[in-house]
Amino acid sequence: MTATLSLAAEPLRAPRAADARSLKRALLAGIGHVVARREHLDRINVFPVPDGDTGSNLASTLGAVRDAVTDLRGRGAGGLLQAVAHAAVDGARGNSGAILAQFLCGASQALQGSERLSADALAAALREGAEQARGAVADPREGTILSVIGAFARAFAQQIEPSRDDLRGAFERALVTAREALADTPRQLPVLRRAGVVDAGAQGFVDLLDGIAGYLRDGRRALHMPAAATDTPTPAAVATAAHDDTGPGRWCVECLLSGAVLDRSALRAALAPLGGSCLVIAGDARRLRVHLHLDEPSALFETLARFGAVSAPKADDMHAQQRSVSTGRRVAVITDSAADLPAARLATAGVAWVPVRVSVDGVDHLDKIGLGVAELYRRMRDQGAVPRTSQPPAGDFSRRFQHALSHHDEAVYVGLSAALSGTCQAAQAAARGQRVVSVDSRNVSCGLGLLAETAGHWAEQGLDAAAIAARLTALVPRVRTFGVLRDLAYAVRGGRVPRAALPLTRWLKLAPVLASRTDGRLHLGGALRASDGLPVRFAAWLARRVPRADAARVLVGHCDNPREAAQLATALAARFGLAAVPDVVESGAAIGAHAGPGTLVAGFAPALD
Repeated sequence: MTATLSLAAEPLRAPRAADARSLKRALLAGIGHVVARREHLDRINVFPVPDGDTGSNLASTLGAVRDAVTDLRGRGAGGLLQAVAHAAVDGARGNSGAILAQFLCGASQALQGSERLSADALAAALREGAEQARGAVADPREGTILSVIGAFARAFAQQIEPSRDDLRGAFERALVTAREALADTPRQLPVLRRAGVVDAGAQGFVDLLDGIAGYLRDGRRALHMPAAATDTPTPAAVATAAHDDTGPGRWCVECLLSGAVLDRSALRAALAPLGGSCLVIAGDARRLRVHLHLDEPSALFETLARFGAVSAPKADDMHAQQRSVSTGRRVAVITDSAADLPAARLATAGVAWVPVRVSVDGVDHLDKIGLGVAELYRRMRDQGAVPRTSQPPAGDFSRRFQHALSHHDEAVYVGLSAALSGTCQAAQAAARGQRVVSVDSRNVSCGLGLLAETAGHWAEQGLDAAAIAARLTALVPRVRTFGVLRDLAYAVRGGRVPRAALPLTRWLKLAPVLASRTDGRLHLGGALRASDGLPVRFAAWLARRVPRADAARVLVGHCDNPREAAQLATALAARFGLAAVPDVVESGAAIGAHAGPGTLVAGFAPALD
């Protein structure tokens, strides 16, 4: 009778095969080890881009696997690995996450239908997984996770002949080879050598193997053992030593593509004209995770839409991530795309953001990324599109928080008013158990942007997260946002304004004014004549309602209306006696989808102290 891996607490003895239950336990031990080492992996991440998120991406990828298999029952080893592969593709994040997902897909295909995992079967699975992982990468490089996967697969195959009856022994000896391959990565990639680190993705794979080996050696005790501490270079040291020499692409963009039959060769040909770098296509013939670094995220989504259904879009600003890694601040500040603030001011304040979702004609987009603001308003004007906004998934916030906490002691999230959206609640759910303090801005658009900028200013001064949150909470009632709408139809359709108000404003040719309240809601604050000179009249209306002390900082937003926005900014400078004309920013979908094209926005906040 074939021996299987014991679940006993004592060390395991020369197992010859693993059943599904033991395999699941071993995988969970490996996943736990990677998750525990997430921050270390983030901090040594310099290739392919020094954006400090490899650990967060691998933890997210493997976290999806853990969630899918923890309670899974009644499958053989092959069936379990098939579930693992599907979950990995669905949850894959980043370059290394996509490669690991394809490795697991290949391994699961080699074990299809197997009830137990023998040494021979595992060798075949590792070989197939390694080949498919390399084939998923458009430009494979040595010195990466691919090198270590390949080294481990080859070494395991060589070990099973003399150790046919000892699965654990073969695994542990192959792991020695994997560690040697990991140690060799700085020789293969000069950027690693300059930074004094090994490849983060390769380290993550070895960490996964280490956790599995711990289970093979110690049984269920390994599920609760803490990961060993590792000396980690400081983020600033790594960022200084590293430099981005890996090709074009500001955004790390990825999504899922589903279809009846997906042709990878045709996909590669279609994506080639987009340029970019670090293309990885992982999955099977019906469901693929596509990962690419490029400057125009929407180009990827639009190209893939020709082949099938696009879902779970993601785009990370790697330039912003690199700035975050190198600041040395104690506290990271994060907001969402409902915050309107010029990009240069967001960067100066050191504020990162998570995009809300925008659905247009049944297709989901990332606000300000997957669907540009100008294109959104064009579709609303020319095609009568009716966009819908929705909160980001909690997982988007979780990944952003994890990345921040790998490089900063704490984080503060300044979110869209909870009275208007579930976005703040999604962020709060993701923040539980982490070193993140959430603040409900009770605001939107320019007001939210000014509050996020304020939090960044205080973080630069060295305040801790609790102090920043307390001061923001006290400031919130003095930060106001107002908007004057050219057409109330969008606000009525979105449920922000009673339907009865629409015919009256149209008949009287009025432009309704919406104002933020201290409870975080928007209310109809008045109406102005919707004729020439509206920006000047709006400025006069605001001057009668906003105290001078609360208008030291003024920001003007607009929804596809730059001409009148410039007029409003000039008029506000005169009315409030400002030393300079306020900045003007194009407002995103969080307000534009509900207020409509032509809307003008004004946000007010006290001076920074």
